[in-house]
Amino acid sequence: MRTLTGVGSTPLSGVGTAHWHRPEASLTLPDRPDPSAVDVDAELARFENARDAAREAIRSARDRAAERVGEEEAAVFEAHEQFLDDPELVEDIEAAIESGTPAEHAVSDRFAAAIEQFEALDGKMAERADDLRDVRDRLLRILLNTDAATDLGDLPAGTVVLAERLTPSDTAELDPDGVAGIATVAGGRTAHAAIIARSLSIPAVVGVGESLREIEDGTELLVDGTDGRVVVDPDAAAREGADADAAAAVPERVSTADGRPIEVAANVGSEAEIAPAAERGADGIGLFRTEFLFYDRETPPTEAEQYEAVTAALSAFPDGRVVVRTLDVGGDKQVPYLDLPDESNPFLGRRGIRLSLDEHRDLFETQLRALLRAAAHEHGEGIAVMFPLVSRIEEVEAAVSAVESVAADLAAEGIDHAVPELGAMVETPAAVFLADRLAERLDFLSIGTNDLTQYVMAADRENDGVAAYHDPLHPAVVRAIDRTASAAAGTDAWVGMCGEMAGDPALTELLVGLGLDELSMSAVTVPAVKQRIREIDSDAARALADEALACETRAEVRDALGLDGE
Repeated sequence: MRTLTGVGSTPLSGVGTAHWHRPEASLTLPDRPDPSAVDVDAELARFENARDAAREAIRSARDRAAERVGEEEAAVFEAHEQFLDDPELVEDIEAAIESGTPAEHAVSDRFAAAIEQFEALDGKMAERADDLRDVRDRLLRILLNTDAATDLGDLPAGTVVLAERLTPSDTAELDPDGVAGIATVAGGRTAHAAIIARSLSIPAVVGVGESLREIEDGTELLVDGTDGRVVVDPDAAAREGADADAAAAVPERVSTADGRPIEVAANVGSEAEIAPAAERGADGIGLFRTEFLFYDRETPPTEAEQYEAVTAALSAFPDGRVVVRTLDVGGDKQVPYLDLPDESNPFLGRRGIRLSLDEHRDLFETQLRALLRAAAHEHGEGIAVMFPLVSRIEEVEAAVSAVESVAADLAAEGIDHAVPELGAMVETPAAVFLADRLAERLDFLSIGTNDLTQYVMAADRENDGVAAYHDPLHPAVVRAIDRTASAAAGTDAWVGMCGEMAGDPALTELLVGLGLDELSMSAVTVPAVKQRIREIDSDAARALADEALACETRAEVRDALGLDGE
């Protein structure tokens, strides 16, 4: 028995049989012909046809991923489509073809250069190279007329997939009921493939290095995604440890070592994610994304459909809280039949609560009717309603007024209803600075770290050119979190957090120290975070938070937390 180490990506363990995935074997390019022998017009047509076919395949992959892992995770495929249509890439490939290079060689050459540029950068920027590989491989499979499908969707039960790296498309094909684990030579925890693996609850260790190549097909492996280990030929004790981890859900609520209770909830973006969240021991749902009800259809969901979806979630957590976010579209979330505005900078335009109070007031009121009716359900006491992208007090007052108006209408109609807890997402600097006033008017605040980081740092989270700025451990973001929690201290409002940051056990002590009452995350990370909370002393956590707040750079923050630099 020997152990290889890497970066734990999904905090689960699994035991199975190694299977190497080597897609590059089917992508061998033919010898380059003499440029004079190349039919330029034909090659340009082949390239354009390949782009059309790849675009269709990417959209199909997005739809499949949305159904399996949720809309948020599936959004990566929208970035893939942007790569496919990137003017600089397309123009360079066409120029190479016009100089006598066959389409497949032109694609391979240009994408190789782009991948090399990304890999020379740090952190998340380097990890986006995998997205470029995904797009390149789609194009090459089409141009080389190889089977566009991989073998990853039909693997024997108990397979541990080994690869140089996995692309998002590869990972989205995996069957979580059959795949025992993933281990890769390269890759990082925040790469899109790793995020999808977490959403699928597949144990994963990435960045193991060259030693992984020594493992042969058929070798028995243990993948420990918590400690970042790949154990070759595990003994009985190691297997028992993996079995214990597989059953490590913590169903009861947890407190810190000195008795401070912290609620640990799950983010849910589809009905299929409700049961796994309960099975992993989530106390409730801290972010119920209602957008999935509006996608993949030609008309908005009815009041009855929304009521059924929300009450199903409430029934799954009869003693817990279900925080329902009202419709949050616009920006990177488009719904064709809503005819959303075409804006030059949609992240700074009409989205979230702005649309609900203006262009789509009718949808907002229909949703509120469903939610207030759900509050009168058998388990309706646990429902909370959260307004997205709040930046003005007037928005909160208008939203609360809408709730009161809908309640009055339901009462007049003799329909059972109740007014749930009301809260706002803190995603904008404006909401941070107004947090004390928001806490006076609402029952809770929930910090959305993905968008908050984007807006605090003025860095589009979909723009690879500024990916280094999109780090929730930047001192400005840490201070924004602290300011929000401090503003609500002493009021009746509780403060939570939803987003990738909340689900990282390495950051749990910091978040407890900053004063968070609730953490909501991908269901797979709930047990690890609960176990971590039990080990934390509140005073020590506050001291750690103070140390982080005194830092001036993100490198200093990471050092204070004992994290590896990026």
